[in-house]
Amino acid sequence: MISKTFQFKVLATDGKARRGEITMPRGTVRTPAFMPVGTGGTVKAMYMDQVRDLGSDIILGNTYHLMLRPGAERVARLGGLHDFARWPGPILTDSGGFQVMSLAQLRKLNENGVTFRSHIDGRAYEMTPERSIEIQGLLDSDIQMQLDECVALPAQEREMERAMELSLRWAERCRTAFGEQPGKAMFGIVQGGDNARLRTHSAEALKAMDLKGYSIGGLAVGEPQNVMLEMLDVVCPVLPAEKPRYLMGVGTPDDILKSVARGVDMFDCVMPTRAGRHGLAFTRHGKINLRNARHAEDPRPLDEESNCPAARDYSRAYLHHLVKSGEFLGAMLLTWNNLAYYQSLMQGCRDAIEAGEFENFAGATQERWVRGDLPAL
Repeated sequence: MISKTFQFKVLATDGKARRGEITMPRGTVRTPAFMPVGTGGTVKAMYMDQVRDLGSDIILGNTYHLMLRPGAERVARLGGLHDFARWPGPILTDSGGFQVMSLAQLRKLNENGVTFRSHIDGRAYEMTPERSIEIQGLLDSDIQMQLDECVALPAQEREMERAMELSLRWAERCRTAFGEQPGKAMFGIVQGGDNARLRTHSAEALKAMDLKGYSIGGLAVGEPQNVMLEMLDVVCPVLPAEKPRYLMGVGTPDDILKSVARGVDMFDCVMPTRAGRHGLAFTRHGKINLRNARHAEDPRPLDEESNCPAARDYSRAYLHHLVKSGEFLGAMLLTWNNLAYYQSLMQGCRDAIEAGEFENFAGATQERWVRGDLPAL
């Protein structure tokens, strides 16, 4: 389904879990959705055709990395990120704020924005709310994020409150800079660390701005899972039910299941691609570390029931050999497997919510992970 405007519709609920659709001019995003991370215009170790064939409706690009190279203006001259990367579907870009805080050198933050030096070559840049939205516009992304300040946890309450209030002021400036763009959306980002009062205030203030969608940021940054879930229990009921909810940078399959149960609609994380490059496979039976010697003579595939050739057609012994030898193909195959599993998990969530069986689906899935893989032959 293609829409000339940005629309979100909840199609089914099961408890707090929601099955929905975001429709945009470039395509439909089925929710709950996992967005593969294409930081610099590429989902690492994957062809875009593969990513699409696995069931991905939308990918993520990163403002910070793309502004450094090849440069947003260059991408715009070459037709925008969709043409540049050969991805015709929707693209969400994050604001670059998290990377500025975590990667950039000699950064200095004030009310206007952040000045910093590139982690690549030391060149000086300034990122303001207006410049972040301008860069995302040059990239021609479909969903754009406000610039925010993300504080690593644990942190003192006064520091979390300062960053949250600054992020709210920046959200207003981003909203003004974004203006009216039919078919596109700007999302606000709820901040407030692990403090329920601050999170509630942030969510209510952003809700009053009547944005097209809402992100929950500043989680999965060092806090235990139970703290993240407590914050979702606080924030999700405050956010409007008719707007999509996006939990940024999350996470493990277990994080995703438990967050879907609390009403989250969208996710992104580097975990499946990064793990694939380091020899770790995600499967129905849990995680499998292909670096372990126990796989050296195991002729079984990762998952004989998978629709993904990487999981079904290659032996664990061969994958172990590729990983131990440092062959590029090992990273490619395991990334392929991991993204296939993540998309299969999301399809399972959507089907279960529609059938009113999400709790049973989640329980059976978690039980398989605990039971684990079969012993090596």
